[in-house]
Amino acid sequence: MRNSAAAGVGAATTLMAQPLHRPLASVLSKAAVCGAKMADPALRILLVDQNVTRASILEEGLREAGYTNVAVVRDMQNLLRRIVDADPDVIFIDLENPNRDVLEQMFQMSRCVRRPIAMFVDHSDTDMIRAAVESGVGAYVVDGLRKERVKSILDMAVSRFNAFSQLRDELDRAKQELEERKVVERAKGILMKERGLSEEAAYGLLRKAAMNENRRLAEVAQSVVTAARLFK
Repeated sequence: MRNSAAAGVGAATTLMAQPLHRPLASVLSKAAVCGAKMADPALRILLVDQNVTRASILEEGLREAGYTNVAVVRDMQNLLRRIVDADPDVIFIDLENPNRDVLEQMFQMSRCVRRPIAMFVDHSDTDMIRAAVESGVGAYVVDGLRKERVKSILDMAVSRFNAFSQLRDELDRAKQELEERKVVERAKGILMKERGLSEEAAYGLLRKAAMNENRRLAEVAQSVVTAARLFK
């Protein structure tokens, strides 16, 4: 059974560029506001579990907590494709006693799917726990498969996902701003050299072109850099 799970996730590398369809901002922010008071019945939850008995425990816990939109996947073949097709808001994965290879492949899948993920295993170690956190698993539960804990575990997965997403977005913005500044500096250097302009005049020329063309300063700067490369 575990080999089939490994084979199913093996296609992850071919689907990494295929995002899930719906944005999570509105649904998850609503769930976060509801908190412990009530569950959002519109939250779409996908439960991945080959064990019928264990899956029923999680499903019962979710439904008792007020989550009525729960789908269950028991076939691990082409798992990533099934997740993309289901387009869930939150993913629960129960692996019972997986070997290290299956866990690592599940972690690879979690990197591809930007959704809150709660993973249940019966046994683990420090390295696997660290790998789970690094792969984006919001709740990694060891020997804690009890329906009474399902609501708090889901809340934890959503909360951590939101926190990690905010940090990732801030990092991405910082990287983009840095790259744009570098492009602007290169474009200024080209104009200063080719037209004999001062740094202030070169920057002013870029800004004026951006305003006239209704484009971002970085876009105009990139055009200057690209043109300079072509005419070398």
